Amino acid sequence: MMLSRSITGFFILLFISFSVKSQHPNALPQSKNKIVVIAHRGNHVNVPENTIAACKEAMASGADYVEVDLRTTKDGHLIVIHDATVDRTTNGTGKVSAMTLAEIKKLQVFNQNRRTHHIPEFREILALCKGKINIYLDFKEADAAQAWKQIQAAGMENQVVVYVNDVNQHKHWKSTAPHVPLISSLPKEVNNVEGLNGFLKKTDLKVLDNITDPELIKAANAQDISVWMDVQRPDEGPASWKEALQKGVQGLQTDKPAELVKYLKENGYN
Repeated sequence: MMLSRSITGFFILLFISFSVKSQHPNALPQSKNKIVVIAHRGNHVNVPENTIAACKEAMASGADYVEVDLRTTKDGHLIVIHDATVDRTTNGTGKVSAMTLAEIKKLQVFNQNRRTHHIPEFREILALCKGKINIYLDFKEADAAQAWKQIQAAGMENQVVVYVNDVNQHKHWKSTAPHVPLISSLPKEVNNVEGLNGFLKKTDLKVLDNITDPELIKAANAQDISVWMDVQRPDEGPASWKEALQKGVQGLQTDKPAELVKYLKENGYN
C-alpha cells in the first residue's frame, strides 16, 4: 500500500511538473498594470527618444514595457534608433546601415535639456532594463539570431516581446527562438472574424496591435491573443485613452506613460 501510494504520488508530481513546463511556453512577460502600459520609444517627454535616458524615464513612469527600435550598423552592431537615417534625431546625416558603430557613437542626439545623449547599443538597453522593465522590441532591420544571442547573454529571455514587421521576420524569429512572444498587425485585407481566425491559424502570435473593431478584439481574446493599441498622437489624453479602453484592449502604447498610469489607477483599471 505504501509503495503504491509512493508510485502514485510520483506520477502525480511528474504530471504536474510536465504540465507547468508545457503551459504557455511563449507567454507574455509579467506586467505590473492590468492594462499593459508601453512607453513608446521610451518616456521621451523630457529626454530624447530611444536613449538610455528615455528608458530610465520609462522605468520611473511605472510603465510595463519600454518600446525600442532595432537596427544594424554597417559593421554589424545592433543599435537602438527608429529611423533608417540619423538625420532627424542627431547632429549627423546618413543611413544607419552605411555607418560604422564608431561613427554612430560620435553623434549627439538632439535633446531639450541640453545634456549630451547618444544612440545606444542594444546590449546597453538590455543591461539597463534587466529585472526593471520589459522590452517591446520593434524589429526594424536586424538579424534575429544576433539579437537573440544578446538577449540570452543579458538574461532577458523572459522580459522581451518582439514586434515583427513582415513574414520573413516572423519566420526567422520562430526558427531562432520559438518561445519568444511575438506581436504583429493584421493584414489590411482582414476585416472580419473569419479572416482573423484564418490569419491566426497561419501565425503564432501572442499580441495583435491596433485592432479597433470590438468584435475582432473579442475574437482574438477568445484565442488567448491580447490586443494592444497605439494611442500616441499630438492630442493624446484621457479622451483617447477612454475611447481605446472601451473597445476592450489589453494594452496601450503611449507617449505619456506616467500620465496614463495615473489615469488607469484613478479610473479603476489597475
